[in-house]
Amino acid sequence: MAGEVLIDILPTGDVVGGGPANTARALARLGHGVDFIDGISSDRYGLIARKALGRDGVDLAHSLSSEKPTCTATVTLDSHGAASYEFLIDKTATFDFNSSWLPDPSMYKPSVMHIGTLATIIEPGASELFDWALRVGEFAPIIFDPNIRPSVLGDREIYSSSVEKWISISSIVKVSDEDIKWLYPDETMDEVAHRWIAQGVSCVVITRGAHGLIGFTEHGMEEVDGAKVTVIDTVGAGDTVGAIVVEGVIEYSVASLQGHVLNSVLHKAAIAAGITCSRAGAQPPYKHELTEAMENNAVY
Repeated sequence: MAGEVLIDILPTGDVVGGGPANTARALARLGHGVDFIDGISSDRYGLIARKALGRDGVDLAHSLSSEKPTCTATVTLDSHGAASYEFLIDKTATFDFNSSWLPDPSMYKPSVMHIGTLATIIEPGASELFDWALRVGEFAPIIFDPNIRPSVLGDREIYSSSVEKWISISSIVKVSDEDIKWLYPDETMDEVAHRWIAQGVSCVVITRGAHGLIGFTEHGMEEVDGAKVTVIDTVGAGDTVGAIVVEGVIEYSVASLQGHVLNSVLHKAAIAAGITCSRAGAQPPYKHELTEAMENNAVY
């Protein structure tokens, strides 16, 4: 996992956040070995982030220890629990990516890499990450989650250009319908998904909130409903879906994510995201919780 870990400042208090960190924690809670790659500050917030990631079993051996401050995101929730964010980014450890400390993929030979959110657009670190990801791609499939944040980069043309660059090296893309709507107002989500697949992406997973998920491949489309839950907030729900997609690649391979296999992965992702939505903050389920929820057909 590569990308940011930061602190979400919620109305209910401060919690560890950042899309990639949420995905790393979700995957580790499911029992998978996860290496997380980011600059992590030695300040109070950085120590909180390290503790939270470590408690869930995320390995931080390849993260940079830094004296720079931690990025924070002030989170506002609307009446439906949907979140919006205001970030303090400049000169933080969180986006201090550099080839001098990023791990050599030829030495560690990762099995899969998940990357996305702000780390892929905040310069100069984003360019350093992209060059590194090109090397990682020689050993592992790349799963990309753009996780659009217009409050940080409001120029649609520049944002979409960055996204398309990352799409060009990705095997799987996980994206929300709202992300697509903002990035490409003149295209439907079906058109965007099919265009990316024509460009070489194997699978596009689109989250649609309570309306569930759709997965596109060159072989067709799979659709599942959202889980029936009482929503506390939606923080981390999409990141939880990303973790289940990563797990699907680990268990089945990229090429196998189609048809009934893809459908089963999407169903599991919908249930896992529902559990996250039923809690305050990004608190993805543990393996035993997800197993029980699937046995109970995700009714809360």
